Amino acid sequence: MIRITSLLVFAAMLLTLVACGGGGESTTPATPEGAKAFINAADEELLDLAIRNDRAAWVYNTHITEDTAQIAADADERYVSRSVQLAVEASRFDEVEAEPDVRRRLNLLKNRLTIPSPNDPEASSELAAINARLSGTYGAGKYCPENPDSDAGGDGCYDLSEMNIIQANSRDEAKLLDLWTGWRTVSPPMRADYQRMVELANAGSQELGYADTGALWRNQYDMDPDAFAAELDRLWDQVSPLYEALHCHVRAQLVEQYGSDVVDPTGPIPAHLLGNMWAQSWGNVYPLVAPQNTDPGFDLTERLEAEGYDALKMTRQAESFFTSLNLDPLPETFWQRSQFTKPRDREVVCHASAWDIDQVDDLRIKMCIQVTAEDFSVIHHELGHNFYQRAYAELPFLYRNSANDGFHEALGDTISLSVTPKYLKDVGLIDAEPPADADLGLLLRMALDKVAFVPFGLLVDQWRWKVFSGEVSPEEYNQGWWELREAYQGVAAPVERSEANFDPGAKYHVPGNTPYTRYFLAHILQFQFHRGLCQVAGDDGPLHRCSIYGNAAAGERLAAMMELGLEKPWPDALEALTGEREMDATAILEYFAPLQTWLDEQNAGRQCGW
Repeated sequence: MIRITSLLVFAAMLLTLVACGGGGESTTPATPEGAKAFINAADEELLDLAIRNDRAAWVYNTHITEDTAQIAADADERYVSRSVQLAVEASRFDEVEAEPDVRRRLNLLKNRLTIPSPNDPEASSELAAINARLSGTYGAGKYCPENPDSDAGGDGCYDLSEMNIIQANSRDEAKLLDLWTGWRTVSPPMRADYQRMVELANAGSQELGYADTGALWRNQYDMDPDAFAAELDRLWDQVSPLYEALHCHVRAQLVEQYGSDVVDPTGPIPAHLLGNMWAQSWGNVYPLVAPQNTDPGFDLTERLEAEGYDALKMTRQAESFFTSLNLDPLPETFWQRSQFTKPRDREVVCHASAWDIDQVDDLRIKMCIQVTAEDFSVIHHELGHNFYQRAYAELPFLYRNSANDGFHEALGDTISLSVTPKYLKDVGLIDAEPPADADLGLLLRMALDKVAFVPFGLLVDQWRWKVFSGEVSPEEYNQGWWELREAYQGVAAPVERSEANFDPGAKYHVPGNTPYTRYFLAHILQFQFHRGLCQVAGDDGPLHRCSIYGNAAAGERLAAMMELGLEKPWPDALEALTGEREMDATAILEYFAPLQTWLDEQNAGRQCGW
């Protein structure tokens, strides 16, 4: 009864917000004082709507039904449409000599939207429904083969988690190919919705003064959009020689495993053979490409199982890393309200995510945790989001975000870089640190995840920016996707693909409309963060052996950066942590320098490139 009453009150409040806040333009005068009054009111209103939207989204993500989808779509529509209205109104103050704080928040208000709807009720409602359908189609996606084997679920179908496990461990090329193509049967129904979403989002972006939605996304980095695109190219140019050496070695080893009739010794690598459904990270093929005599002497997944780790204990361990830096522990509500494992009685979105429901301290994660080394790292990553969220919770709402979205993604991974053998020994997961000559294997294993990801992290938004601008037309969606995958990654579809397919939609972030450049930046910034924090911690040894676990000075520097939120431009936040004001990929090269030397030796006489 209480629950029903609360929902009725909630619905009534939403209707009141729509009635009071909706369509008309503000009469606030276009003066410095008016601009300040407008942005303060907008900040408070958006905070309230964001909380309501997040609550509805949480219910939908953790219990997918038609009803929860509609509730989430309605809340999202109210939040997005009002955000668009306020962003358009903010343009009235473009020529006003506002205070610096007011001017920054006005600009953030205009730039913060990801998929802005047109300022039209019907279009806004249509866009919200499309976004809910896209997310729901992905979240409920399964592959149901005609002749399922014992690996399939009780209904004869595979969900994505089950397929990921097989992709990680199987060396049966036919099985890998079947699952690779099977998962991509989920996405073709998204295609028409995605095309319409692009049209509506572009219309909304143009109302805000941008050429298209891609231009809007690139304008969110305290830089000219074109200069930002050039910055990405500069960072990729720094990393690409290391990636190409890694690609060359991995391809040669896959030729030995599967034969030259499956893997072209001089061409791109077939996407189904790299141990990951999207070939975005390659750590699962490590046993096929590992150096000889560099076994670190332990398998972290096996050690977690042997020590009785479950989903909750893994999360507690990740929290302890942050508290070792003198950061406060997570609130008790985190442990009561998070989704740690996949429920048996309903469909949920298993993709890991961190939530800040009330924008203060109702922190949660949503995962379907498995006891694996990979998920052990992912949990550290997600808690990084939570600790960052809480650090800036006292700022105005429009500043409650990271300095740029790459910072948020980098933070947890920075902690993961400190999950070294020394740390594992300190927390009792291994008995002794491996000798220094085992570092090469550890570095290669990490490079297969971190370095291999970098071009994928770049190309996803390269594709979307081309789609938003019209450079890639709806008739070329799949062709454009695979052209970029081959150009940047040297990875190819293992079977012929056509425009009857919609392979970008098989990656969560595309139907979920989550910008992806943040992950590219995070893979650069995490090494730069790590180098800066290791310097603060006074560790002058090899960068790949440094751990900041338990170092209060590093924790203090980290907290100082996080507390800035989005209040200052990202170079200020970068300087607060590292003393540097420019993103720099040389830290990743320094970290993997011993591996680069070894790869160059292995690749002698091989034809690299594709």
